[in-house]
Amino acid sequence: WPSLIPAALRMATLSFAVGLNKGFPTEKKARVARRAKGAKTPKAELCREVVREVSGLLAYERRLLDMLKTGGTSAEKRMYKFAKKRLGTHKRALRKRDDIKDLYSRMRARA
Repeated sequence: WPSLIPAALRMATLSFAVGLNKGFPTEKKARVARRAKGAKTPKAELCREVVREVSGLLAYERRLLDMLKTGGTSAEKRMYKFAKKRLGTHKRALRKRDDIKDLYSRMRARA
């Protein structure tokens, strides 16, 4: 029966057992684009901002702010160590420290 099918069609539908093109040749279905989970949308950002404004700082964040206010030579290092102990990772601690520093600078600018 292979001789009954034209050669060009036979090559197009040829399937391999191994390699990048293995398996029966099929066409990909066109899928609808979906939103990326965890992406910052304007709505979510506004919601977080409002919640932060209403609820205020957490206890450990107030402590971080206090460390920054009292200052000293190693305030940033102490802030980092404390944040790392509470949050668990280096990256989160650095981000939280920077957030609190940013918050403090905004507070000082307002006053």
